[in-house]
Amino acid sequence: QVQLVESGGGLVQAGGSLRLSCAASGLTFSRSGMGWFRQAPGKEREFVAGISGSGGVTSYADAVKGRFTISRDNAKYTVYLQMNKLKPEDTAVYYCARLTAWNSRRGDYWGQGTQVTVSS
Repeated sequence: QVQLVESGGGLVQAGGSLRLSCAASGLTFSRSGMGWFRQAPGKEREFVAGISGSGGVTSYADAVKGRFTISRDNAKYTVYLQMNKLKPEDTAVYYCARLTAWNSRRGDYWGQGTQVTVSS
């Protein structure tokens, strides 16, 4: 079965950086669009970034453009989210997901999430 396991969350001061990782198994990884989503307390889960199976196409939510970078290593079945210039409003649980299509902003398989807390 599909398993997605996130890691790399934590507490960081505003302006700092974190790198999230998502290790995947049970899917044809190089053919799977992958994405990062987040859910803050009291808010709906929202799309953050997506990447095509080859890694050649990426997309970002407006709130993170220019600060976050999504990437993947197909040999390691891993997708990453490099987060720079973090803001308190980036505080959320971050989820990795397989996208329903390479250019979709919806996921069909989800990890358990990793907490990111940005202090002001």
